[in-house]
Amino acid sequence: MKIIDRLLEDKIHISFEVFPPKTDAGYEKVRSATEQIAGLHPSYISVTYGAGGGTSKNTAKIASYIRDELGVESLAHLTCASSTKAEVQTVIENLKALGIENILALRGDIPEGMVFPSEDRYHYAYELVEAIRRSGDFCIGAACYPEGHVESVNKTVDIGHLKEKVEAGCDFVTTQMFFDNNILYNYLYRIREKGITVPVVAGIMPVTNISQIKRICSMSGTYLPARFKAIVDRFGDNPAAMKQAGIAYATEQIIDLIANHVNGIHVYSMNKPDVAAQIKNNLSEIL
Repeated sequence: MKIIDRLLEDKIHISFEVFPPKTDAGYEKVRSATEQIAGLHPSYISVTYGAGGGTSKNTAKIASYIRDELGVESLAHLTCASSTKAEVQTVIENLKALGIENILALRGDIPEGMVFPSEDRYHYAYELVEAIRRSGDFCIGAACYPEGHVESVNKTVDIGHLKEKVEAGCDFVTTQMFFDNNILYNYLYRIREKGITVPVVAGIMPVTNISQIKRICSMSGTYLPARFKAIVDRFGDNPAAMKQAGIAYATEQIIDLIANHVNGIHVYSMNKPDVAAQIKNNLSEIL
């Protein structure tokens, strides 16, 4: 089933995310975590695509397993910066052969030391969206950035890039993580004003350890509200307390989003079924 068909329903949808192992040796552990997350009956599970396309084989394998064996719809990530156009097309054809209907189209990070852009690669995510749209009847998702992409000149330019992706054939978008819901509400107003009407899925990251904060800040420059910083300052040195507090904070974000009619929630749970389960349990009477 195409994810866009679900997102257009007047229902609350919660989804989770897993990442494939970098080597085949780690496959069984990831599969076990995926099975547990699928047991929570999410609307779909997204499967990431490693930098450099290193996990591309397992991305397709896990996405297929989720859909065919676990009975949950899957969303396969696909990045293009680190792969040639021919390599990207091979991945698309493989996903099609496996019956995968849903692809999240991303430019992806540029591998260190690689000359970019080059003629044999897609330079922007909208070009990847166009390529996927030409290749079959896929439901195509893309990323959006309520605080602006770190490489964009400003938020207005970034919204212009989002419009390019939608006009190229993107069906829905998922936001980068944010920790202040007002940032999303303001962003929704701005993109709707620009005529972008596709469903927007809110991406929520339950921060369960201090290393995540450091990585988030260094990679994306995400704004951390004073209330969130206080939680980190108070509980950051206590792993069990930080995990509980991080899950509670994410839960409160989700409840506020749903109360304000944001019905699509994507939890960046990664390969942590216990975190996904606690989030789902906290929302048991809401979903």
